[in-house]
Amino acid sequence: MILGMTPFTFFHVLLSLIGIFSGVVVVFGLITAKRLDGWTLVFLVTTLATSVTGFMFPFHKLLPSHILGAMSIVLLAFAIYGRYARQLAGGWRLAYVITAVISFYFNVFVLIVQLFEKVPALHALAPTQSEAPFKLAQLSALLLFIVLGVLSARGFRHEAVATA
Repeated sequence: MILGMTPFTFFHVLLSLIGIFSGVVVVFGLITAKRLDGWTLVFLVTTLATSVTGFMFPFHKLLPSHILGAMSIVLLAFAIYGRYARQLAGGWRLAYVITAVISFYFNVFVLIVQLFEKVPALHALAPTQSEAPFKLAQLSALLLFIVLGVLSARGFRHEAVATA
């Protein structure tokens, strides 16, 4: 056990946290018109690996987390294709930005769910995750990501994007 988690769970959580941290850097890069190639690769690989490893936990029925994971994999496939196969050409630049930001949002959405499940003080505020504090946290995250998505699309729209 590592911090009360199985090694596989710890690995999955670590991937997710790296994806979230690198996502912050990548979105900042998008907003400021910087590709940040190394950070982008870390973000896309760890976020994809988080979604894939989520399907490796035992389960007996389809859950909302599986649907979100599948949606994330599809979005990340578009982001990776637009970024690497299409080299951000034409409409693939905007497709990359949108799918990358939504994938990042999905990772943060799950983080909020997990925080309300695992942190006793948050769990006490919203034990069924249908209470106002949970809904407010998720709504705040959604609104933040809408703003970040718009700023990213505006900042990263030109061909003369700096690399770093």
